[in-house]
Order: sequence, then structure tokens, then C-alpha cells
Amino acid sequence: MSEDKTILKLQNGSDVRGVAIEGVEGEPVTLTNLYANTIAAAFVKWLVNKLEKPVEDIKIAVGHDSRLSAERLKKQVLKAILGSGADAYDCGLATTPSMYMSLVYEETKYDGSIMITASHLPYNRNGLKFFTIDGGMEKKDLTDVLNIAAETRYTEENIDKVKKCDIINIYAQDLCEKIRKGINSTEFYHPLKGLHVVVDAGNGAGGFFVEKVLGQLGADISGSQFLEPDGWFPNHIPNPENKQAMEALRTAVVENKADLGLIFDTDVDRMSAVLSDGREIARDTLIAMMAAILAPDYPCSTIVTDSVTSDKLTAFLENELHLKHHRYMRGYKNVINECKRLNAKGEVSPLAIETSGHGALKENYYLDDGAYLAVKLLIAATIAKKENKSLESLIEKLQPVFEEVEYRMSINGEDFKEYGGKVLEAFAERARRKGYTVVEPSYEGVRLSFTGNINGWALLRQSLHDPKMPLNIEGNGIGDCDKITTAVRELLTDFSRLDVSVLKK
Repeated sequence: MSEDKTILKLQNGSDVRGVAIEGVEGEPVTLTNLYANTIAAAFVKWLVNKLEKPVEDIKIAVGHDSRLSAERLKKQVLKAILGSGADAYDCGLATTPSMYMSLVYEETKYDGSIMITASHLPYNRNGLKFFTIDGGMEKKDLTDVLNIAAETRYTEENIDKVKKCDIINIYAQDLCEKIRKGINSTEFYHPLKGLHVVVDAGNGAGGFFVEKVLGQLGADISGSQFLEPDGWFPNHIPNPENKQAMEALRTAVVENKADLGLIFDTDVDRMSAVLSDGREIARDTLIAMMAAILAPDYPCSTIVTDSVTSDKLTAFLENELHLKHHRYMRGYKNVINECKRLNAKGEVSPLAIETSGHGALKENYYLDDGAYLAVKLLIAATIAKKENKSLESLIEKLQPVFEEVEYRMSINGEDFKEYGGKVLEAFAERARRKGYTVVEPSYEGVRLSFTGNINGWALLRQSLHDPKMPLNIEGNGIGDCDKITTAVRELLTDFSRLDVSVLKK
């Protein structure tokens, strides 16, 4: 047994992430064939213990996105599953949400699944996501799996026994049925007829949505772009938070005079959109749109978001939609788990969503699924068009952000989390002494609210994984961002290990 504890460094929250191929200077391969193999074998052992089933009765599905290293890593994962005594199912090119749904559908109903993806990271990276019927693996569970992997031998097995599963077709048909049911259309086969939708898949795994969903339902899909899987990502980073990616979609929507544009990340667990007038539906506007769609079915419910959302979003949710806004810690698993917790105690919460585009609905297994968010938008857009209304009208009372900025300050030295905690504690105390409003409760970092001569807010927090302290600032008037930055800088003097040089003077 190797007892190789360096494998633990591949953990990134609840996912495995690493450099999978050579080609970038200074970035040696860390997610090796050996590690992919032993981690998959460890997952089988962990799953046997969790389900209390004989290994020969365990069925595990494996899928991947368009990354260059996907096929090589998949071969290692399949070898490990078979070599451990479980049944392995090769789902080929798939999406992260579809791999969870492979545990749900009656025709598949596997015991576990593994998705080979690194989301929007550069071409040389890759990773592994793990699912059970309870959802995505928790951070602690992944730590346990990696500890098992550190003591697991490489498993060699002929993969001729691998079975095939076309999960993406099953998943696409399910999405089609959800749209038909949501629209309640008499045009059963073509309920999206008359709707022009442009999709930008960024050469990731989302291209299926065009032909297998939109095309099947009669939508005009002309102008859709970058649908072919290509792990070099030659056109733009497949990331709804990337400005170049959103501009590419916006241009396509406007030039093709489309009703709606959709953009997915590489593995389609995130989505953003563009309206017919070129307005981006991302971050706060995406949250507002989804909340507006859900509000009639979930009156007076709670929307869980990450911590960096705007006060304007809060005002829209609470004053216009009569919902409750619950800001929580960043990290899609954190937001989803908080939504689950609220529902479990009897507080109805239909949506957990990050500004990154990770959105999970209670009605959809708390699964962060970009395609499902797209389904909700398509239903709303189709109904609005039939009623001679616009999708834009759902959020017409959401006040736009005037100006905003994000700074990322480095923490030097060891024990950066402990040091960052001390910075936050002192920052809050200094703010109170200055007479600034410290917003309570705060589930992440310290949030300050400014009114009067300075109007806006600031949020100082610690990065989830890196020795960084992000600072988000939003100003409501000309120069307010600069004024708030100056105020925050004054509160952060004398922290020798915190690099505040990125803040404007």
C-alpha cells in the first residue's frame, strides 16, 4: 500500500481538483492515473460501507465533460470500479446534473456516480465529483474517501465488462417533459414554436441542449454557437461569470434578434442568460428572475443566496415579491445545505442560488442544475410571449447596480485562516467605533452599510480555500465606491500580513 498522503492535497471543498495534463509551465501534473484510479477505488469502498450492500450489487455510473484529459481519466476510474468488484457504466459525454439524475431515473437508478470535470478551470485541469442519492458528496465525506485512497493499491482490470448508458438522452427527454408540463401547451410536440433561443455552450458539454431539447420542442435555434465539445476551449472560457463569454452571448442574441440567450459552464451545473434587448441576466439579476418565477408558487418563502448579493436585490425580493432574503456563506454546497436546513425545520425555501450561477431548487432534488434553470426561464418566456408580455417585465422593478468593485487582498505567511479571523474581528470593532453600521446577522465576514454622505455597502470576508481576503463594495452614487474604499482602507491599517496595496488611495 502506498499510504501516499499527498493525495489529500487534491481536495477542493467537496470536489477533487488537480492538474491533469502537462503544457503549462510551473504546473506539474498532480491528478495522475494512479490517483484517479485509487480515488475511484476508495469511493467504491466508501459507498459499500455507506449503503451496507455487497460490492457485487453496487452499480456506479461515470461521465465526463469535454476536457482533453477526460478519456484517459475515465479509463482509470472504470478500471478501479470493475477491479473493486462493482458494476461500471460508461455514460460518455455528460453533464454534472445528469450524472446525479442517473441515480434517480427508474431506467438507471445507479447506487453512485462519478463526474469527471473541473468546471470552468483552464484546459490542463480536471477533477472528480461524486454523487449518492443524497446529493453531491460533502467535504468531510470526500476527506474520508481520500484517506482511504491513500492506503489503496492501483487496481488493474480489463474494461471490456463496462456497460454503456446514454444518460444525456434520458436526461434531455426528461427536460423536454418538464417544459411541456410547465407550459401546459396543446402543441404537445412543439410547445416552443415561435420562440427564438440562442445557446452558447462554450465548447463544453452543454451543446446537447440545442438539438435534444430546444430543437425537439420547436424553438428557433439559429445563431447558437460553440456547441461542439472541444477541451481547448478555443472561443472563450465556458464560464457565465466571464465577461468575454457573456459578451459573446450578448452579441449573438442581439445580432440574431433572439428572444433569449442561454450560456452554460463546462459541465452545465451553472447558467446565465441574456434578454432580447441585450440585458444580461446574471448574478443579482439571475437570482431576481428565478425568484420572480417561483414567487407565485411559493408565497412568503425564503430565497437563500451567497453573501455578496446587493441590497437592491434584498429590496426587490422583500418589497416587490414579498419574499425573505437570507444571505449565507459562499460555496454552492453551503448555500444548498442551508436551504435544506430551513426546509427541514419548516421554513419554506424553494431556491438556493449563488451569484456564480449555481442555482438549486427544492423541487429538483436540491440539484444545482444550469439546464433546469434554463427550463424555468423557457417556460416563463413562452408563457409571457403568449400573453403579449416580456420576460423582462418580471424584474422591471429591480433597481440596477450603480457601481461596484471587488478587491482581493493577500494574506502572507502561515495560518492564514486564523489570521484572517483576527482581521475580521478587529475590522468589525473598528467600524463600530467609527459609527459605521455593522449588518447583523452575518454568516460570512463583516458587512458594513453606509448611508448619508456615503451610500452603499462593503463586505470583507475570507476566501474559502485561498490565503485571500476578498472585499466587495457597491456604491449607490457617483464616487461612492471610492469613498467606501477609503473608509475601509482606514479600518485595515496596521495589519502587517495583509496586503492592502490593491485598495485605491
